[in-house]
Amino acid sequence: MGCDACRVEGMMIPDDVIEQIRDAADPVEIIGEFVDLRKTGTDYRGPCPFHGGSKRNLAVIPRKQMFFCFVCNEGGDVFSFMMKRFGLDYPHAVREIANKVGVVIPERPTGGPDPAEPLYSAVSVAADWYARRLREADDAAHARAYLKEREFDLDRLAPFGMGFAPKGPVFLKAMEKLGIADNTLLEAGLALTREDGSIRPRFWGRLLFSIHDVRGRVVGFGGRALGDAEPKYLNSPESTVFHKSQLLYNLHNAKQSIRKEGRAILVEGYFDVIRAVESGFENVVAPLGTAFSVERAKLLKRLTKEVVVLYDSDTAGKKASFRACDELLKISIRPFIATAPPGEDPDTLVRSGGPAALKQVLDDAMDVFDRKLDELERRGWLGSLAGRRRALDRLLPTLRATDDSVTRDLYISRAAEVLDITAQSIRLELNSGPGGPTRQHIAPAATTARHYRMRPDRDLINAMLHEPMCRAGIAQQLPDGTLLEQPERELFDLLCSAPPTFAGAELVEKVSPPARQMLEELLESEWQGIDFSKTVAGAVSRIQSRPLARRLTHLEGQLPFVAESEKTVLQREIAELSREISELNPTRWRAS
Repeated sequence: MGCDACRVEGMMIPDDVIEQIRDAADPVEIIGEFVDLRKTGTDYRGPCPFHGGSKRNLAVIPRKQMFFCFVCNEGGDVFSFMMKRFGLDYPHAVREIANKVGVVIPERPTGGPDPAEPLYSAVSVAADWYARRLREADDAAHARAYLKEREFDLDRLAPFGMGFAPKGPVFLKAMEKLGIADNTLLEAGLALTREDGSIRPRFWGRLLFSIHDVRGRVVGFGGRALGDAEPKYLNSPESTVFHKSQLLYNLHNAKQSIRKEGRAILVEGYFDVIRAVESGFENVVAPLGTAFSVERAKLLKRLTKEVVVLYDSDTAGKKASFRACDELLKISIRPFIATAPPGEDPDTLVRSGGPAALKQVLDDAMDVFDRKLDELERRGWLGSLAGRRRALDRLLPTLRATDDSVTRDLYISRAAEVLDITAQSIRLELNSGPGGPTRQHIAPAATTARHYRMRPDRDLINAMLHEPMCRAGIAQQLPDGTLLEQPERELFDLLCSAPPTFAGAELVEKVSPPARQMLEELLESEWQGIDFSKTVAGAVSRIQSRPLARRLTHLEGQLPFVAESEKTVLQREIAELSREISELNPTRWRAS
């Protein structure tokens, strides 16, 4: 039903607000207030209130946002349910649901035109013109070549409303012929004013991505430079119809799939979305080249309670992933992080490995908190007291962002287990907050086992990177580099032979991809506050003990199979090896 059906008391409910209310309304929650619903498979069943039946013939189907009775054939959406159940007309049913889901209805006098309609019309006309320009114009040939180079088919891009904005005044002349006034172009963000008072097109020599609101109306554009122009991406400015913080690219197409799949996939770029959709993943959206905000998170909460974040695998992408997840946690959406291989993003991943490669990465997605712990462990922070202190500081923002109390308790318990501290200590840190009281002492959890993995090899490489003068001394302590594991051994050999003036960053282009990834992470890690002597001594000691540990493991495996007459001798050797390993305590390391 359109706005004509929503006139009430001399006022009118806009269509886009009705769609917002519909998206926010959970039919199970709304109908469940009046019907005893029980989950049956993917649907919910209950006795039908319309024909007074006692059997569970009424089905509520969340993925379709509808209900249906298999006996009396009554059905519809949540608005229909309120109308049929309580005898409400459509506008009052919409208002009743709006009150339940917390959507505020702005009022507009009945019969009055939508003041924003000329802007919607102008942007829509511009989108059609830009799309035709991309397909047909000679000056768009390099844009078509760029898309072909990136393995995009122009015909398949048509549903996304891609276009091309040429240089020069040709766009303004075309809009003038179509009857769109300059002031409308300016207000819609399609043009801007020069210093001399003349106007020019906002988008100039750019490939354009049409941006739609949740109703599917074009409200603005994202423009990608085809060359050295800055910025690389340029969005429409804020206007009556374009509110960047409240928009997600492709949400108008993805919303039904998000409901059906029960989760959304959040990627960084326009091309990432398009490539994923072409590969069969229709529940994909992206922010408009800016940081993911809680306003955008609320758009997704209307559709799902689970989001998988798949950003670029570089350092900036990882940081943006964690920030996006914190925004999702603020409104009780459960976030997962999917991690592409180094150097890959969703676009390149599909180009190199096909849809199966993208599916594998998405299937391997981890809860954001587990992913943070995994990242901290890979950096080697969980292997020392100072590192675990810093690790907790990195976890606190996520703990503070978590709105759901059960999820927060689970995260706190997990952090206490991994960091080997008490949950009470973590709660004290949370309560103090940024700028709050002085941090309380972090007490060790006496009964908690250590579940983090010690990484002596990584500790050693980290020391050699940040303390170049120690390399020769470490090489003397470990003349047999084969005791180290890969990729640390590769870095160890290179650093041992390098002069103290040789910076670790110079190795980035000279090592294998696994070693390069580790090297980049260690170069970015914090070194200040770490007890250098203890770190190196502990690492050297554990590495030197590896032959003994391997021998011990071998003997223990043989023990059940030797003759009784030989067991006593074998047990003595095992006891002696165990004593040697336990007594191999690190001494403070000396650089001499």
